[in-house]
Amino acid sequence: MGSPAVSVVLPFKDSERFLEPALGSLVSQTLTDFEVIMVDNGSSDSSRKIAQNFCESDFRFKLYQSGGGLVKALNSGLDFAQGRWVARFDSDDLCHPDRLRSQLAAAEENGEKTVVSCRVRSFPDSAVSSGYRHYESWINNLESPDAIEHNLFVESPVPHPSAFYSREGVMEAGGYSDNGLPEDYELWLRLWSRGFRFIRVPKTLLAWRERPDRFSRVSSAYSLTSFYRAKAKYLGMVPCLQGKRVFVAGAGQTARRLGKHIQREGFVIQAFLSPVPVPEERMLRGCPVVDITSWENTETLPIVVASRKPGAAQAVQSYLESQGLVNWKNFVLCS
Repeated sequence: MGSPAVSVVLPFKDSERFLEPALGSLVSQTLTDFEVIMVDNGSSDSSRKIAQNFCESDFRFKLYQSGGGLVKALNSGLDFAQGRWVARFDSDDLCHPDRLRSQLAAAEENGEKTVVSCRVRSFPDSAVSSGYRHYESWINNLESPDAIEHNLFVESPVPHPSAFYSREGVMEAGGYSDNGLPEDYELWLRLWSRGFRFIRVPKTLLAWRERPDRFSRVSSAYSLTSFYRAKAKYLGMVPCLQGKRVFVAGAGQTARRLGKHIQREGFVIQAFLSPVPVPEERMLRGCPVVDITSWENTETLPIVVASRKPGAAQAVQSYLESQGLVNWKNFVLCS
């Protein structure tokens, strides 16, 4: 029997509450040419038995053992996978029946240097905050490669369990890194730096479970500091930022913290641009803070827009665009 078209890589640990419906949603896929690589990352509940039951009833389900954390389990899954394409999936989420078929078609049309995502819907409603619903909407409305790329440094535009990519391409890029950074977001940035493009199938193909004990909620790798470190590591690869002399639009906590990390990566901050009036001679991280409305960009340096305050980054973007500046050419959104 030849290799399957798609390998679903699914690490799990103590997932007995959710694993059976998650695996059941894979059984219901309209595409049948796939395998499921289940990697047990040290379960102590009945989830391993649930996985074994699926292996006994469906030859496409395969169970492996790992340990040492999520990153090791993910890389083990890639090692065991036999498919040309990998679909990531988590043990507490649900796939639409057409997920694998739709993403496979998009991947084959766009080539191996493409990461294919899809629209998602967070559930259950009682656990999803208004802020997280806003993030979901932001993700779902970024579809084209340009739109996703131009927002790559705002937040992660690809929910990890929705990702579909070339196994060989990701392994050639080094797989997942266990370096204290968010393992999925750091991978997207690294793939982007190697010429990968991102697209989104404009269909809701993943039900994405929100829960307070989710890995991204409890791991230090997903702290704001870790995200700033990841962004700073790759920001210099944006074409307009390669000179590493910039203005930072923002003068609050986000600008200060991001400023620290980009300075560590060799950036020189000419000044921080405040969207509100500032006292005379205010300094931030050794750089002057100036009122953005009275600022003159005489050297035409690029701008990093750094604000997490609701509506602030959008207001700064609108102001910059009113001055004839263009996203990704003259400024980059980074929050």
